Amino acid sequence: MCGPYPRRRRYYQIREFQMASSADELESEDPDDELELDDPDPEPPSRAEALPERLYDINEADTESKAVNLEQLTIKEEDAWWNQVPLNNLDLSSNTLTHISPKIENLQSLTVLTLHDNALVELPSEIGKLEKLMRLNVSHNKLSQLPRSIYSLPELRHLNISYNEFNEVDPDISDLHMLEFLDGGHNNIQSLPGGIGFLVRLTALLLPYNHIKELPPDLVNMRSLQKIDLMQNDLTCLPEDMGLLRKLECLYLQHNDILELPEFEGNETLSELHASNNFIKTIPTAMCGNLPHLKILDLRDNKITELPDELCLLRNLNRLDVSNNTISVLPTTLSSLAHLISLQVEGNPIKTIRRDILQCGTARILKTLHERALAKSKEEGGGSDLASTSAGISVTRLRGGAGQSDSGEIPGNFPDRYKLRHSRTLAVNLEELTEVPDQVFQIARDEGVHVVDFARNQLSTLPNGLQHMKDLVTELVLSNNVIGYVPQFISQFTRISFLNLSNNLLNDLPKEFGVLNTLRELNIANNRFSFIPNCVYELQGLEILIASENHIKTLNVSGLQSMPRLSTLDLRNNDIDAVPPTLGNLTNITHLELVGNPFRQPRHQILMKGTDAIMSYLRDRIPT
Repeated sequence: MCGPYPRRRRYYQIREFQMASSADELESEDPDDELELDDPDPEPPSRAEALPERLYDINEADTESKAVNLEQLTIKEEDAWWNQVPLNNLDLSSNTLTHISPKIENLQSLTVLTLHDNALVELPSEIGKLEKLMRLNVSHNKLSQLPRSIYSLPELRHLNISYNEFNEVDPDISDLHMLEFLDGGHNNIQSLPGGIGFLVRLTALLLPYNHIKELPPDLVNMRSLQKIDLMQNDLTCLPEDMGLLRKLECLYLQHNDILELPEFEGNETLSELHASNNFIKTIPTAMCGNLPHLKILDLRDNKITELPDELCLLRNLNRLDVSNNTISVLPTTLSSLAHLISLQVEGNPIKTIRRDILQCGTARILKTLHERALAKSKEEGGGSDLASTSAGISVTRLRGGAGQSDSGEIPGNFPDRYKLRHSRTLAVNLEELTEVPDQVFQIARDEGVHVVDFARNQLSTLPNGLQHMKDLVTELVLSNNVIGYVPQFISQFTRISFLNLSNNLLNDLPKEFGVLNTLRELNIANNRFSFIPNCVYELQGLEILIASENHIKTLNVSGLQSMPRLSTLDLRNNDIDAVPPTLGNLTNITHLELVGNPFRQPRHQILMKGTDAIMSYLRDRIPT
């Protein structure tokens, strides 16, 4: 007697007349397994305007399959109707459908329904009976409302209604208690309903290109929000208690009418703040102290007249854009931002720095500001060593004082115990350090420090003393040094999740590097790599790999395939001369950067359209 066959996952797709009843059947040689609408002599693809009625009964066994005899079953029992799994994924995108039959309710097992890029003006209320539905995409249609029944779907987690004709968000949306993602961009939405705050599981709220004038007060009740996109709206202000959104990471506010920014007290996880093309006049000084993890601050095209000295408190800032404002002076404290790699100030009436210096770019501007800070320190009696304060603001460290290098006390030039204990961070930047005493790391370990930052010094390798903290360090920043090799003991860091080795002299990594299973983000940009080391492909937990500005020549797709969690891959400005089409199969990669390489295909126009366009282009060129 034959053993049971695995039940087959069902997937049905009609995209430009391409149709299949299951993912496995797409590759079947049996013509009975595939429903084709193509002519025997295919012409250029046209789009379906109506659906075959058989689709709505696909979960029911047809007469032919029920009449199969025993002999046929012994040959292909896995295709028997009782071994089929009900349809769960239906993709009808990129056609010219004008309506969906109410018979859609027959597909009770659907979890994913994709209807984008059609000509739908309404949806049947019967969609609300698909109680297992988790993802619904109706973007790029002509919808102005959704059936009320959809707001009763108990499992819906992903809803995309972008590029339609909605004038409002239905108040009943607050009933979608499981919703995690909402995209309502490119509509004509005027306001958000009160009660939207009940969407407490929502992580992404995308409403760009609408006409929203104000945000409801209960928006801040959506405590799971990580990304908010409100660019190209008519907002004039933000809720004062934005700080209640403690998980917020990215906030997009470009092209609104905002007059002032809140202090963002409580938004410590915010890493990107985009607020260009508004009417902002000042940067709140308190905001600078409240955003320790901010990496991108975009305030170009506003009405800002002055930059506060407190900007130096944004110690993780990578990019600051204040172009096209009315700023006349750049504070010298900017030179203490050890991770600042892009400072955009063009279009301002800056009088304190020569134009030729401004035109030389970020490095030259920061060098000039640093020299002026040194000179100011000398004038104030600080000697030749730049004090760690400027205009009363703590910049990179708190001195332990001279003569404190005895056992049990931290040496001078390093943060004292109080600073270490309360910040859990050991950060010493711009000190031209060539080595770090072991004692510093021992004390940092005793104080529970888990973030170590020695960016912008003169270290040639990782300090040996780091080994004292191998069980504590979660973030290690050693960018902008002269590191030529990484010692094997890096493999002992059992909790590390973030490692920045950019702007050094590396051309390889130790093979032991591959055991760092907790590593989530690796930055090796601007080094001397001619290939991505094999050990990197062993990092099963890696989500972000930044390897731009190297000399990498080839893309190892098989290696990248072995990294199941990789979502961001940045390979800009390398020497890659060909992009394998099979790269397009890596659907886990959602952000891909390839600009600045010598390959001819994909063309620059495709690269500029973003990751989805690149991956689609590559998949279309995979040999069949």
